[in-house]
Amino acid sequence: MANRLTKIYTRGGDQGTTGLGTNDRVAKFSPRVHAMGDVDETNSWIGHIRSALGEQHPLDAVLNQVQHDLFDVGGELAMPGYTLVSPELVRDLEAHIDRLNADLPTLENFILPAGNEAASRTHVARSVARRAERQLWAAQAEDPSLNLLAIQYLNRLSDFLFVLSRVIARENGGQEVLWQSRHQRSV
Repeated sequence: MANRLTKIYTRGGDQGTTGLGTNDRVAKFSPRVHAMGDVDETNSWIGHIRSALGEQHPLDAVLNQVQHDLFDVGGELAMPGYTLVSPELVRDLEAHIDRLNADLPTLENFILPAGNEAASRTHVARSVARRAERQLWAAQAEDPSLNLLAIQYLNRLSDFLFVLSRVIARENGGQEVLWQSRHQRSV
């Protein structure tokens, strides 16, 4: 890897294309490149969550692994035909969701993306992960060989981040912020 990153700028993208790991060049506005950017942004937000929670937080190791897994998703996008995302990654997220959700009260109303700083960051990461998932579907429509497990992973990741935001909002005596419409429905 060190040999590949010795020069940070290449000027290769100055004409509106970017290089994939296969040495193919694609338009920077292609669905694949958009998906790579959205996955990268999701990963950045998860790093932002981690900085708010701190390294001693009990879920830091899970979030650390998610960041590594997102690099695998990005690697698949950068290397068409290369598979890194396995069913195990999806199952791991499902297990984390089930474990965290078991201790939460039943959700009887919509919640606002708020609560505290870390919970708010987690909601942003959740919405960016949803965007990344939609963009992977667009990339898959262009290239049906795209690994569907990468899309499933992002879907579960956004679910995990939703549940995580609920957990984080309730930490240290905090609360979730419930949606309250100004409008009353007449029956």
